[in-house]
Amino acid sequence: SPIIETDRQAEEAVERIGLPVIIKATGGGGGRGMKIVEDKSRLLAQLAAARSEAQAGFNNPAVYLERYIGKPRHIEVQVLGDGSAAIAMGERECSIQRRHQKLIEEAPSVAIDDARRVELLRTARKATAAIGYRTVGTLEFLLDEEKRFYFIEMNTRIQVEHTVTEAVFGLDLVREQMKLAAGDPLRLPPDMRPRGHAIEVRINAEDPVTFAPSAGLITALNLPGGPGVRVDTHIYAHYRVPPFYDSLLAKLIVHGDNRHVALARLRRALGEVVVEGIKTNVDLHRRVIEHPDFIAGRFDTHFLERM
Repeated sequence: SPIIETDRQAEEAVERIGLPVIIKATGGGGGRGMKIVEDKSRLLAQLAAARSEAQAGFNNPAVYLERYIGKPRHIEVQVLGDGSAAIAMGERECSIQRRHQKLIEEAPSVAIDDARRVELLRTARKATAAIGYRTVGTLEFLLDEEKRFYFIEMNTRIQVEHTVTEAVFGLDLVREQMKLAAGDPLRLPPDMRPRGHAIEVRINAEDPVTFAPSAGLITALNLPGGPGVRVDTHIYAHYRVPPFYDSLLAKLIVHGDNRHVALARLRRALGEVVVEGIKTNVDLHRRVIEHPDFIAGRFDTHFLERM
């Protein structure tokens, strides 16, 4: 829907879209200002709550409505543009989430076949070129159980999970971003294809069961290495994790010839991670990647709630 300015506009949007709907903030993301409405009698109360959260989180109470999909997969496309030309550099699967915050990402997605992939990437490339986009960005979509895509939003920046795209395409996306910002034209071939499979897990300073934040002094630290293993982090032994900021400590990225190899490499790498003095979600990641449904690629954005 357009931006909802009145209660009547919200009611008309629900009549047009149909229930269930989700209310979203226009000024930000991360799950704040989002409310699901399955009963029309709850619409106005949820609308007021979403506006209040949006105002508190983004200093902007504006919201809009869209169709709510019950069991979606979260698929995003990496794009690059120089103002005139654009390319879509593969998709990423970001469905393993908690409270709309991504925890595990991989590329390519096991949920879509080649025909769907061609259609999705073509759509993303055309949209990026149509707006004269100049830099790297991400177009995000939901995929329903009938394999239909719904556009969510565009993130006009580098993403945390850009690393899995770098791994399968052998490219430094941050370098490409800087080149585009300096005015260089796109020189990447438009038909680049991924090689192998990559998975990233976000290691956070939080309890793996209750998800409560865990600040404090890291008394001992061991991070994995070896072929096909990458760790992006700012932490070190005797680093003090502050309670004021994002809980992300490190990104562990693995790459293999296929998903089976990547998963085996991830099991080994997670087994080598040691972070003492604070709690982390490493044990959660170990449980997820051993779950039969995750191994088989049968999951959606509510996977952790059911696990």
